Amino acid sequence: MTAEPRIRFTATQCQRLRELGADPQTVERVFGSAAEREAHFKDTEGDLVRSGRHHLAEVRAGERAPLIVALEQHLRQALVAAGFVQMVTPIIIGHESLERMGIGHGHPLRQQIFWLEDGKLLRPMLAPNLYTLMRRLGRIWSRPFGIFEIGPCFRRDSQGSRHLNEFTMLNLVELGLPEDECAGRLTELASLVMAAAGIEDYELSRTRSEVYGDMVDVEVDGTEVCSAASGPHPLDGNWGITEPWVGLGFGLERLVAARQGYANIERAGRSLSYFDGVRLNI
Repeated sequence: MTAEPRIRFTATQCQRLRELGADPQTVERVFGSAAEREAHFKDTEGDLVRSGRHHLAEVRAGERAPLIVALEQHLRQALVAAGFVQMVTPIIIGHESLERMGIGHGHPLRQQIFWLEDGKLLRPMLAPNLYTLMRRLGRIWSRPFGIFEIGPCFRRDSQGSRHLNEFTMLNLVELGLPEDECAGRLTELASLVMAAAGIEDYELSRTRSEVYGDMVDVEVDGTEVCSAASGPHPLDGNWGITEPWVGLGFGLERLVAARQGYANIERAGRSLSYFDGVRLNI
């Protein structure tokens, strides 16, 4: 018996459909003939192009904010309502901040840094600045208190569907909690942020970090969208912190990609090829 032909989209067609946001089931579809494949590709591409143009028209008309902008707004509102105070700190930091985070000479993470002149660098994380603010504000404010920052970070990560060299982080930290309440508070804050991001289905898992050691990750379909930790921690002494704390760091592009079902995080990032998830060669 002769097997029925199993014809798939060409590599070029697959790439085009992925760029336009087709779901994996569409890209992997099997056809009975080349003619059927070509007709389906034409129809599918046309539908995706029209959807993209409609999305861009809504943004232009002010009917919707870009996804990552709207996410920042929702996160800010939720955290301020919960009593957290928003911070804005420098993007350029000194190498001393890295060393205080345990990332000294010879540490593998130093290879991922975007170095500038005179020992300056583009911050790879928000934690060093927030450590400094915790210490300084701790001299003024009563306990507990929470602060957060939303802003760009830079890291020479491995390029791929889940990594960006330039990305947006939300870091929040709460200082002065009773130590026996830190684990529960970490779970509460993870729930607060994920609700504000519009993501209901997620999991918490134990992991380890080269900087913090034992940590808790927030994962969506196996993809990490947040790393969280609590103190006291051995690093705290480098910053003059002596009290219990909880801290969580979320990647906003990963949150957008997880909520929208993007297969490639580039659709959610700062780009000249995509705008708000829409491929611009339409």
